[in-house]
Amino acid sequence: MSTLTPRVVVVSRRSELDELLARHGTRGAASFFLRERGRDLDEVTARHEALTAALTAVGAAVPGDWRRGHVERADLPRFLFAPEDVVVAVGQDGLVANVAKYLHGQPVIGVDPEPGRNAGVLVRHEAGAVAGLLRRRDGGQERTMVVARLDDGQELFGLNEIYVGHAGHQSARYVLTSPEGVRERQSSSGLIVGTGTGATGWCASIARDRAVAPPMPGPADPAVCWYVREAWPSPATGVGQVAGVMRAGQELELSSESERLVAFADGLEADALPLTWGQRIRVGVADRRLRLL
Repeated sequence: MSTLTPRVVVVSRRSELDELLARHGTRGAASFFLRERGRDLDEVTARHEALTAALTAVGAAVPGDWRRGHVERADLPRFLFAPEDVVVAVGQDGLVANVAKYLHGQPVIGVDPEPGRNAGVLVRHEAGAVAGLLRRRDGGQERTMVVARLDDGQELFGLNEIYVGHAGHQSARYVLTSPEGVRERQSSSGLIVGTGTGATGWCASIARDRAVAPPMPGPADPAVCWYVREAWPSPATGVGQVAGVMRAGQELELSSESERLVAFADGLEADALPLTWGQRIRVGVADRRLRLL
């Protein structure tokens, strides 16, 4: 175990007000832009102030002799987390999913800056609870993650789901090999492999359109569900292998027959693995898990 003083790394993303000011320059211009769309600057400002207040409260909760760090969502692919870090994600549930793929067992505290507005599945705490959680920082709930591995050794992890397909969600051509070893050439708008944490999101929306859908795993179950989106039947492509559940140790394999496909996790399309013609990618239950306090 590391003997270094713990470091609290606060993860957040820019507020809508910050983004509006970066785009329009002044509050007056931002206000005009919002009014033209039937919205009000006061509501955006209130949400910004709620986020700022939560970040201030989290900062005050960090013990004086601990180290501190802060990273915005956009910079996560370039940030190096250390083994002794405690991560505090302040924002919506998706922010926890965004940071989870870069961690190796570090505990995560999810803070909801606007209780009642967010679902609160992953950001389960108010800022006032952080001091007590930092004093404990053990235990918590472990959640299953999903991993994709390219044949060149690159890896990609996700908490909710991993998408493999065309970057523009157009038709992707590939050969799919199921966990049972059944091979099928397909043309579809992509493959989704999701965990129990992500089972209420993208996977759920796909499952609702299926006459028969596999049972969704729970957030801690060592299993993932998978769906092929809009598989196209033709003389050269099939639709026989389009959904299922995989347990730990099982994998789906996809061999690209398109010039360029991508794999990305949890909506972070900027941090994607590219697949060229003939490359293979395997997707399954990850060895690492998210530790959520």
